[in-house]
Amino acid sequence: MLQVECTQDSRGELAPTVIWFGARRVEVRAVTDRWYGTAQRWWKVETDEGAYVLRLDEASRTWELAAVVGT
Repeated sequence: MLQVECTQDSRGELAPTVIWFGARRVEVRAVTDRWYGTAQRWWKVETDEGAYVLRLDEASRTWELAAVVGT
């Protein structure tokens, strides 16, 4: 189960700060990219474990791990 904690950035946009992979907490060091679809949003984030792409379904407010980004 994936959960994501967010804050608002300086522009008032959502910015992921913590990813929960079940009971494992992973802190987001930086949001390196973001893009928007009709009903979904994506964020590319950097963590101490590597880079991930997170997807938020705006209608259901559910988060998904869209990709693990290789270095």
